[in-house]
Amino acid sequence: MSKKTVAILTILFALILDQASKIYIKTHFQYGETVHVLSWFKLQFIENNGMAWGFEFGGKAGKLFLTLFRVAAVFGILYWLRNTIKRNAHIGVVIAIALVFSGAVGNIIDSVFYGVIFDAPAHGTATLFAENSYGELFYGRVVDMLYFPIYEGESFTFFNAIFNGADSFITIGVILLFLFNKQAFPKEEKKAKL
Repeated sequence: MSKKTVAILTILFALILDQASKIYIKTHFQYGETVHVLSWFKLQFIENNGMAWGFEFGGKAGKLFLTLFRVAAVFGILYWLRNTIKRNAHIGVVIAIALVFSGAVGNIIDSVFYGVIFDAPAHGTATLFAENSYGELFYGRVVDMLYFPIYEGESFTFFNAIFNGADSFITIGVILLFLFNKQAFPKEEKKAKL
């Protein structure tokens, strides 16, 4: 199987898994609903405007800037992936960049389209392709649901971030890039001077 095919299959697998899980959570969970899977793993439905830990800046203009910045970054990652495949880099590097790309695209899909394809009921679950959507194009909220509170005390929770599949793929991709850093970022050999 060619490295291009591996990259395409990795991207498709990651995007389908990410979007299927987000759509399922959004259409089957009420906002804030939590399901305890294990003592240290929960599914908890929350949304944010697209930055880590729900951080926001600049209101509506800031949200648009963030979304457009992500779109530009995705084109940069795609260019990097294309060049990596062309130079016949290690398959681990190709998979790593494909995961980062698919994670970024997964969150962009939420930011760009979810505001116009979902409603936001006060009580109950959201409807996909709703008549009365909750937002506008480029102003959707990112769906998060994976919660691993490894330790929960009275005043402290270890690892209290709630994230999604796209975030996971980006993280796994970055870890792989660290593991394959010599193949991902090869140093050009200096030509011997005569």
